[in-house]
Parts: sequence; structure tokens; C-alpha cells
Amino acid sequence: MRFGPVPLDQALDAVSAHSLRLGERVIKKGARLSADDLTAIKADGRDEVIVAISDAGDIGEDEAAERLAIALSGPHIRRDQPTTGRNNLFADTAGVLRVNADAINRLNAVDEAVTFATLPDFRAVERGEMIATVKIIPFAVSGAVIDKALFDAGTLPLIEVKPFRKLKVAAVSTLLPGLKPSVINKTLAVLEGRLAPADSTVDFDVRVAHDAHEVAQAIKASITDGADLVVVYGASAITDRRDVIPAAIELAGGRIEHFGMPVDPGNLMLVGEVEGRTVLGAPGCARSPKENGFDWVLQRVMAGIPVKRADLTGLGVGGLLMEIVQRGHPRDPNAGPQD
Repeated sequence: MRFGPVPLDQALDAVSAHSLRLGERVIKKGARLSADDLTAIKADGRDEVIVAISDAGDIGEDEAAERLAIALSGPHIRRDQPTTGRNNLFADTAGVLRVNADAINRLNAVDEAVTFATLPDFRAVERGEMIATVKIIPFAVSGAVIDKALFDAGTLPLIEVKPFRKLKVAAVSTLLPGLKPSVINKTLAVLEGRLAPADSTVDFDVRVAHDAHEVAQAIKASITDGADLVVVYGASAITDRRDVIPAAIELAGGRIEHFGMPVDPGNLMLVGEVEGRTVLGAPGCARSPKENGFDWVLQRVMAGIPVKRADLTGLGVGGLLMEIVQRGHPRDPNAGPQD
């Protein structure tokens, strides 16, 4: 693409590089200059205009943006109409966004004319939420650049939404003296709010003593009754792999995937499995509706994304979240109370 000032007699059908105000008349940036436009520019006392002129093999900005957006978009994503070199992408369902960050970085490094921006990987998104945008910087770009960008990106698509699934959920709450039923009721209401994007509810409300054998029986009974997911809220926080809740998972014939997580609040998260069903040992902060590490794990489970040890240990960068009231020992001793 050629860019710069040209005499008016060479500017017919070229793209105006800037908006031009000619008395009452305005020629917008990006407009193709007509014979009437050129006459008006000349009447304004100008003998040249700054334009962009496509070369052979160039693709207009809107067409190029649309071509990239189509190729990069995976399932459950819709596009709007491209304009001014931009094509926006939106989630077509509630779920978890997955992006291939390495491939997107390669694509963005091919040429400064091509840019692709997204929300972060594993972000929970709502239906209709904008999740990415393709923007072509100049008014036109070589078709060879678009081809190279797609080639360097590798396997396509680079972005998709994993839809939330409707799950049957069991909430197992353990009891100790001093734990009020109202606390458990509020906890379950908070969990219902977290499950709502997946159109799920708490199907089984199970309350047992803070004892490994009783919790194990509750987990097994819930799974027998059809629970896809079991969330265990301890009356006392998990402090060790040999504590009540992890011991209960193993007594139920399950296994511990990982205990602990580099997300704060949320450090005391436990992920396990019994009979192929995910069992989550909720940290104390999961009783709060504020975002914490429990949200990140639950969202992946609702979207059918496996949560392995490496997934949890890889959450440290960006894992320092806000203080919450439930924390018993805040990081800042001068701050108000918070797990």
C-alpha cells in the first residue's frame, strides 16, 4: 500500500488518510474520494491530498479483519460486521474462554499491520460479552501478510468458548459446635450464585459431623444419587493432606489431585476425584461471594475442563487477589479482618 500526499488528479478512488472539513462538507477518514470530493478539495484551495492507495495483492482493512476473525474463531463465538479495520468477537454462550497465547503472540509478531487482542485465557464469560478483537492498522494490507500470519499461528482456531454444563451438585457441609445453621445456609446461597451461569443448583444439601468416615459416606451417597460434582465445606479449614476432608476422599475410594493453590484468597483449595466425579474441598473464602481461587476452579469444572495439579500450580502469576472479610489473618495487620 502506498501512503502520502498525491496531486488531486491522481487521487480519484483513493482512500482519504484523514478527515477533511471543507466548509459545511466533511470527508471522513477512510472514505474513497469521488470526483465531487476532489472538486470540493480543489475549491478549498488545495492541490494535493494525503491518501492511501492499494497495491496489487492488497486486501482492504475490513475484508482482512473479517478473514482473520473467521479463521481464528472457534466454537461458540460470533462476529459482528467489520468496520474501520476492526472485527469484534463475542461469546455466544456462557462459559470459559480458552485462548492459545503462544500462537496469538506469533500472529501478532508477523507484521505491525495485524493485531489480535483477547481477554485472558480461562476467563469466565457471559453470553454476548466481547472476548476479542481483530484490528488491521493500515487501510489495506498485503494478502501475503495475512497468509503468513495465519501460517505462523499454526493450528487454528486460536480462541474458543467452552460452554458451562448443567451439573447435579452435592454440597456436603461438616458440623462442629458453634457453627450456626445460618452460616451454612448463606454458604449454600453463595454457591447457588456461582452455579447459576451453568443453570445448575445445589441438588443435595448434606450436613454431617466433621469426621472423615461420615464425610466419606456422604460423598459416596451423593455420587450414588447422581451427583456430578461434590463440594465439601469444612467447619474447620483443611490444613494438611491427612486432615478430615482429604482423608474422607481417600476413604471413599478416591484420590487427591492436589492440595493447596498459589491463589490468595484460596490457598487451602483441595481438588480430588471419587468414582470419576470431581470432589472439591472448599477453602474458607468460598463462603464469600467475592472472587477467590475457588471460583477459578469451579468455573473450569462447570465448563468440563480438567483441573490437574499443573493447572493449579500455574495460577500464581495473577493469583494475588483482594482481601476479603472472611480472612482471619489479613496480610496487612492494620487492615480489617480475612484464608
